[in-house]
Amino acid sequence: MSQQETHGFQTEVKQLLHLMIHSLYSNKEIFLRELVSNAADAADKLRYLALTDDALYEGDGELRVRVSADKEKGTVTISDNGIGMTRDGVIEHLGTIAKSGTKDFFNNLSGEASKDSQLIGQFGVGFYSAFIVAKKVVVRTRAAGHAVNEAVLWESEGEGSFNVETITKNTRGTEITLHLRDEEIEFADEWRLRSIISKYSDHISIPVEMFEPGEPESEGEDGEKIAATEGVWKPMNKATALWTRNKSDISDEEYQEFYKHISHDYTDALKWSHNRVEGKQEYTSLLYIPAKAPWDLFNREHKHGLKLFVQRVFVMDDAEQFMPTYLRFVKGLIDSKDLPLNVSREILQDNQITKNLRQALTKRVLGMLEKLAENDAEKYQTFWAEFGQVLKEGPAEDFANKERIAGLLRFASTHDNSAATTVSLDAYIERMKEGQDKIYYIVADSHNAAVNSPHLELLRKKGIEVLLMSERIDEWLINHLTEFKGKKLHSVTKGDLELGSLEDQADKEAQEKVAQEAKGLVERIKTALADKVSDVKVTSRLTDTPACVVTGEGEMSTQMIKLMQAAGQPVPESKPTFEINPSHPLVERLNNEPDEQLFADWSNLLLQQALLSEKGSLTDPSAFIKLTNQMLMASFK
Repeated sequence: MSQQETHGFQTEVKQLLHLMIHSLYSNKEIFLRELVSNAADAADKLRYLALTDDALYEGDGELRVRVSADKEKGTVTISDNGIGMTRDGVIEHLGTIAKSGTKDFFNNLSGEASKDSQLIGQFGVGFYSAFIVAKKVVVRTRAAGHAVNEAVLWESEGEGSFNVETITKNTRGTEITLHLRDEEIEFADEWRLRSIISKYSDHISIPVEMFEPGEPESEGEDGEKIAATEGVWKPMNKATALWTRNKSDISDEEYQEFYKHISHDYTDALKWSHNRVEGKQEYTSLLYIPAKAPWDLFNREHKHGLKLFVQRVFVMDDAEQFMPTYLRFVKGLIDSKDLPLNVSREILQDNQITKNLRQALTKRVLGMLEKLAENDAEKYQTFWAEFGQVLKEGPAEDFANKERIAGLLRFASTHDNSAATTVSLDAYIERMKEGQDKIYYIVADSHNAAVNSPHLELLRKKGIEVLLMSERIDEWLINHLTEFKGKKLHSVTKGDLELGSLEDQADKEAQEKVAQEAKGLVERIKTALADKVSDVKVTSRLTDTPACVVTGEGEMSTQMIKLMQAAGQPVPESKPTFEINPSHPLVERLNNEPDEQLFADWSNLLLQQALLSEKGSLTDPSAFIKLTNQMLMASFK
């Protein structure tokens, strides 16, 4: 029984295929690079599995990828004798795109073909690139170790569905036949295919072969018979692992094409580092920093890590043990001579050699980023815009490299009030006032909320720079990054400002005098707001605003409370410290109010305003509006 079935594509796949077929690509030839890369990966995986079960070779251990064309039929065929796929594998891998990130991907489609084709490149779609040139794709595959009658035929025209049928296939591996659209018939030309393979796949360590036809028997110039020759499959690529070659022999173009091969990214890498280490541990690493973030960068289930080779034998994709999570954007490979060939994930996690390699590779990546920041600030800003939020996870995860990671961070600042995150901690320290021993910062819901916060008034007046943080991860970051190069990071919304020597004697005396004169006012407000605040103080940070709320030392900040609530975590109830500015006209008017009920209402109104300014929302907005209206009506009488 053939078990023929028709399946509908996953919705996202259907949309993507439609987009691919109808978009205009500047380099349609990349379909061949993607399919050859997938075929080479299948051969690599078989080679690894055969280390423990050589029966999988089925008597054919010469792994290769073959490309052929038929101009009359208008077809291109890419075949391999790699690991192959089972029926379930075919349905899963050829009917579904990696689930993570698909929603974001389609939300970002603009409807403009040229722009959307770039988005496809960032998403990385591998097999589906076949539909760029093909009106119909037929896949015949048999998993290594399975019976010849357990092979599978997959067929689709890239519209709404695909057919799956059980067939007989004598050889293991996968054969993909593309039935080219009429306007893409140029790709059925063998010379064209050879040039594409030479351009994109020269670095692949598996031979990529094309058939070279033989010559019939002929006569030489002197009448001597020249024997006929048989046609043979000949490699079109060097078939040597690029990372094993000398750096001086590898061009930038070859490095970039290898990056696209291992990452399935359509854009060039931003930077790379190729190193061979000898001595106590011997290994070669080739690490790339991408220029664009993948859509699923923030998905916790997203697989990340390096390709792992042991003595040039492929072991696994996504070996995450060699790269910390905050550097999950790094692509590349490591080829080690010290790890056993039968290495498993369990062994990797507990292996001291692995830990040493992880530390060395982490330092290598941080070094790459430091050089990029130092030598090409514009390129570094490109990197920061894509991966900055991920790098901010570093201080919490990697205590040993906390200072180096902190040096790579970039923030907005009151130095120019721009929302652009271009200010490093080193640049901030260089601009610090004489006598300043703290790095001041504020965390808010948005850049506008941060830059216009009343907490900055006194610091602005004194010309003290403040870092403006408004990304969701910033509060998490700042809980783990408490100082940098001996300078403590200090929140302007927590406790006292602690200006130290930046506050001259005259300022201190004036502040103490104001506090002394406002003692009675403070006590009245404490009584009026007894159940709403933890304390009432005369402020040292406001110049133009009547009041603000601050978080006490050791207490959870407003932003951290929001993070905890968003994560569904219980948050302990806390009351803010209410700071008043006695020199503000509103507070002066409040001080002269004899009616205690009216005094309490005005005090509550000022508190609600301060809470709204700090939190961006209130627990009971309707009560605040009612109170505001009530006070407005009273002022008209």
